[in-house]
Amino acid sequence: MVYIRPETFTSPLKIGDEVQTVAASSEVIDEESLSDGLDVLKSWGLICRSHNVCKRHWGYLAGDDKTRFLDLHPQKTAELIVFAKGGWGSARLLEKPQPWKKGWMLGFSDASSLLLARISAGFDGGIHGPMLTSLAEEPSWSKERLHAILFGKSVPDIYGEGWNNGIGVGPLIVTNLTIGSHLLGSRHIPDLKGSILILEDIGEEPYRIERMLTHWRLVGLLQQLAGIGFGRFQDCEAPKEHLDGHYFELQEVLQERSSDLGIPVVGELPIGHCCGNASLPIGRKALIDGKKGILRILP
Repeated sequence: MVYIRPETFTSPLKIGDEVQTVAASSEVIDEESLSDGLDVLKSWGLICRSHNVCKRHWGYLAGDDKTRFLDLHPQKTAELIVFAKGGWGSARLLEKPQPWKKGWMLGFSDASSLLLARISAGFDGGIHGPMLTSLAEEPSWSKERLHAILFGKSVPDIYGEGWNNGIGVGPLIVTNLTIGSHLLGSRHIPDLKGSILILEDIGEEPYRIERMLTHWRLVGLLQQLAGIGFGRFQDCEAPKEHLDGHYFELQEVLQERSSDLGIPVVGELPIGHCCGNASLPIGRKALIDGKKGILRILP
């Protein structure tokens, strides 16, 4: 089961705490959306450190590995680390030992590799939620939810579709399916026994989703869960040229690969690559209700 080292438990933010911008993945081109995201955090009374991540690149990455590693692990610790955008590249940083420090870390998509590695090392404070370049475009309820998590307030339930009855309780693990799949077999996947696993993805055809879920089944990880939820799988439907009657719809794949696990299953949660990406605190205790389609963060 997921173990969080007590000394890493993260205290709520307060006005005047600092924010470190991290570009750990692909090149950051949209400077305006990045600035807009920082403005949201500033409006909450946080101090955003200056950065030089925009249009910095090494090939298609936002700088070479050393530069991006130093973004992630600054000499002076910030209370909140926020990823600028996704793409690809963060997993490359895991080839080196990680000097994780206490504090909050926010992101999703490609940043899932770092969030998973951090919780695997026993560190609290990871949040699966909007990147800086998408934060300003989030609906008000989503921004309010993130604010509540960071500042130690209660958060409302989120709702999806109940696909398999039952109630499960356990620590919450959230990841992009593709990114998590490429960490299987490494030390950066946490112990999922008794956990509630939430998966999302973008741009993968149903057969690829099925292939990855089969991989998780073959290594025995899905069979250990207390519950499973599926967020949004954006642009993951079969191409039109495959619509000849010999295909599976995305929802068929998700349900078929999870329905026999004997655990509650919830689909269509507002999590992932969608405008309305509900923030979730990784490692914290949660409840999933497969009948009512509820995901709840417990005190």
